[in-house]
Amino acid sequence: MLLSNEALKELCNQGIDAAIKAGSLIEFYANKSIIVNYKDNNGGTSDASKVVTEVDIKSQNTILKTLEKGIEKFDLALLTEELVDDKSRFEKDYFWCIDPLDGTLPFTEGVEGYSVCIALVNKNDEPVIGIVYDPKNDTLYHAIKGCGAFVNHKPLSFQHDSTEAFYLITDRSFVKHRHYKEVELHIKYEALKNGAQEFNVIKDMGAAMNAINVIVKRNACYFKFPKDEQGGGSIWDFAATACILNELKIEVSDFNGAPLPLNKSNTTFMNDCGVIFSPNKEITAWIHSAHKKVQSTNW
Repeated sequence: MLLSNEALKELCNQGIDAAIKAGSLIEFYANKSIIVNYKDNNGGTSDASKVVTEVDIKSQNTILKTLEKGIEKFDLALLTEELVDDKSRFEKDYFWCIDPLDGTLPFTEGVEGYSVCIALVNKNDEPVIGIVYDPKNDTLYHAIKGCGAFVNHKPLSFQHDSTEAFYLITDRSFVKHRHYKEVELHIKYEALKNGAQEFNVIKDMGAAMNAINVIVKRNACYFKFPKDEQGGGSIWDFAATACILNELKIEVSDFNGAPLPLNKSNTTFMNDCGVIFSPNKEITAWIHSAHKKVQSTNW
């Protein structure tokens, strides 16, 4: 079954409603004492992949309750971070892909960088709806494939400017990589050589807000190198932002240059293929060059 544009708009409105309700709940608990646990998720070695709070679960329940009518009406499957993958996404034409609280670590620390992420993905890996709500700043990003991207319901555009300050956007776990400093210096060299007035690093946000910052900062990149061990973020970390950035013609790919595999059969993790969010092919080439040097142990 191919969903019509009208059906996609109806589902997008439901997703927006769910994201804002969940975000309001999250902000209610912000800076309050909450229960923090560490989960066994059969993979993922970073703190970010292990931490779960009572707010993650409550946010997920709020989202699912809001989406349930659309799930039944359009016969949708479901993949959400805090429930076991029931594999129904391989049997149905579309599935909701949900991260009820992306950036749990910054949330527990009381700093910005967390969000609610909701995407609708078809069984061929394509994200057709993307919704990211930043509750701390009350900012909503959304897109429907082929219909453009929006911020707070106003059309969103993107124009790369190589003369603005460049931002290397990364994760806390990558900062601990033994070749991180060399990678940082490589990207810094290329950015300054190509006109950037200064160089900065953002490293304390969740995956979704990291990708959103590629839009906001206008001269930035976010990537996760492929690696052997499980982790590297999961499908729900990237599906919503992939849809939004695709609509802005920002490069979203794995390290083979292919669209992100958002309906993987063997795992939800993205470690085997890596992730790139980049304004253009030139900056993507810097990332590939750094990765090749790491692989060849030239550093």
